[in-house]
Amino acid sequence: MFITFEGPEGGGKSTQIQMLAERLRRQGYGVVMTREPGGTAIGDQIRDVLHDTANTAMSPTAELLLYSASRAQHVAEVIRPALAAGQVVLCDRFADSSMAYQGYGRGLDRAMLAALTAIATGGLTPDLTLLLDLDVERGLARRAERGEEMNRLDLEAVGFHQRVRAGYHALAAAEPVRWISLDADRPVAAVAADVWRVVAERLIA
Repeated sequence: MFITFEGPEGGGKSTQIQMLAERLRRQGYGVVMTREPGGTAIGDQIRDVLHDTANTAMSPTAELLLYSASRAQHVAEVIRPALAAGQVVLCDRFADSSMAYQGYGRGLDRAMLAALTAIATGGLTPDLTLLLDLDVERGLARRAERGEEMNRLDLEAVGFHQRVRAGYHALAAAEPVRWISLDADRPVAAVAADVWRVVAERLIA
C-alpha cells in the first residue's frame, strides 16, 4: 500500500508518519518511510538546490522540472521496489505537492504539470492520501515556534501558501475516495488516532 501525507507547512506530517510507521511495524507490516523532494542520494542533492534560500532566481518551470527529476529517481529507486516487495510505503509529500505548489501556488499550467508528473511517476498514484490541513498562518507560526529552519518555499508570501492550501482543497474534493482530510490543528495524539483509524480501515479492506 502506498500512502502519502500532504498539506500546508507546519501540519506535522513527519511526526505522523513516524508514529504510523511504528504502529504498522508492531502489527507486523514491513514499512518504508521516505520523503520528497529527496528519498535517494540523487534526490537529496536536488532537494538542497530546491530549498537553498540563495536560489531566489529559480523560475517556476525550473523548480517544477527539478521536483520531477527527483520524483522520477525516487519512484524508480525506492517506491516501486518497496511496493513490489509487499511493503507499505509512507511518503512525506508526493506528486500532489507539485500540483498544489507549482500548479496552484505558482500558477503553472496544470494540464502540462499532470502530463509531466505522469512521465516522472510512470503513472504511479497513491492508494491513500492524508491531507493534514490547518490555517496557513497557524502552520507557519508552528514552524517558527519549533525553531525549524525555513527553506526557500517556506519564505514565500502568505498569499502563496494560501493558494497552495486552496489547491489542496480542490485536489481533495476532486478525488474524495483517495483523499482523506484531517484537522491538523489538534494535539498530536488526536491526529494520530484519526490517521490510524483511516489507514486500518483501508488495510483491512
